[in-house]
Amino acid sequence: MVKSNLESISPLERKLNIEVPASEVQAAFERAIEGIQRHVAIKGFRKGKAPISTVKSIYGDRVKQDVAQDIIQTHYATALKEHSLDPISYPAIEFDAIELDKNFAFTAEFEVRPEVKLKQVEGLQVKREKFEVNDDLVNTTIEDIRKARAETGPMLEDRAAQNGDVAVIDFKGFVDGKELDNGAAEGHELELGSNSFIPGFEEGIVGMRVGGNTRVKIAFPAQYHVAELAGKPVEFDVVLKGLKKKTLPELNDEFAKSVGNYENMEALKTAIREDFEKRESKRIADDLKNRIMKVLVDRNPVEVPKALLVDQKKALVDDFKNRLQQQGMGDSQYDEYKDKWNADFEQTASYMIQSSFLVDKIAADQSFRATPADVEAKLKEYAQQTGIEFARIQEFYGDQDKKARLAYQITEEKVLDFLISKAKIQDVSKEEIQKEDAKEA
Repeated sequence: MVKSNLESISPLERKLNIEVPASEVQAAFERAIEGIQRHVAIKGFRKGKAPISTVKSIYGDRVKQDVAQDIIQTHYATALKEHSLDPISYPAIEFDAIELDKNFAFTAEFEVRPEVKLKQVEGLQVKREKFEVNDDLVNTTIEDIRKARAETGPMLEDRAAQNGDVAVIDFKGFVDGKELDNGAAEGHELELGSNSFIPGFEEGIVGMRVGGNTRVKIAFPAQYHVAELAGKPVEFDVVLKGLKKKTLPELNDEFAKSVGNYENMEALKTAIREDFEKRESKRIADDLKNRIMKVLVDRNPVEVPKALLVDQKKALVDDFKNRLQQQGMGDSQYDEYKDKWNADFEQTASYMIQSSFLVDKIAADQSFRATPADVEAKLKEYAQQTGIEFARIQEFYGDQDKKARLAYQITEEKVLDFLISKAKIQDVSKEEIQKEDAKEA
């Protein structure tokens, strides 16, 4: 009779000790040998007719590996059912050499799914940013549109360059006395005061006259995207070839019509205000969801399996590395940031795992799990929003992994809507929200 006993190594770590009697080991050996005998061709014998002793002598080591693997798979699964275990990680298996006439013992260590106990779900206290719209935001947007539609023409005044002018320049950069790679241009147009160049460069041109030249001595920012240049002094030889002037369009009904066929300026302002309200409302709603989830995790902590923490942290680090590489940062800078933010990666990974367990528990308790009808409705919503045919949306989400992620997203939305409906929400100013975030950072 197979024996198994269970050890609790930690709150989530378990160890199964399993011993299989010699009689079953021997039976497994015989089945394996007979299976090989039927299918292999051995020189000097017809296929399937080689003596058992010959098969054993040739395939003995392979048989031992196959038998051990077969016994472990079978009795590990049986022991899990016997002890009502729900592993959340792959087992670490240890065993001694298997012998034909001896009992075979092995151990399996793994982590189990944590028990989620909900301490507080309703009445969570959370702050929400108060929605505020003012004319300054609308006017700033109109001014940005106006600047984007400005026309550039010749400078008719005889004067020095000043902010707001478009300077036509030739420049060449030098670092440590050597020409800077990709650090030169001719006839480059630069709007002074736009802060589109390295800090200090545009200021060095202000006051120059057409035909003049100067050497601008500045330094690359400490957080410059090219690691080997970050913080380094750099000098630019600059020649001012010409000046151009930007002319802004007048703010009138014709301007409104040119922007989007609006009837007049008031209609344009109304459209901007409505668009801003829509975007801000969504941003504030998304922020509230993030905040209430953090409060939920804080009020209902869950033991985090080590294996899941390692995997989730690795996913975060890999994503971070990809983003740095896209910004042109090298491996040395990546290693520096990785070490600096190691604790943050681990904390974020832990939060993500805990929140997923809590969402799953609340969804089960409240019957919030996404149904096929929910998924279909969401796909129709996507089709309407994107203008893509419903059949193509369905095809895209035909993959089971994508469909499962969508189902979880729907389930999470239901849980968040429930939490918000039961929460104690305090509306505060944007400044107060920012102060609170700064304290937690």
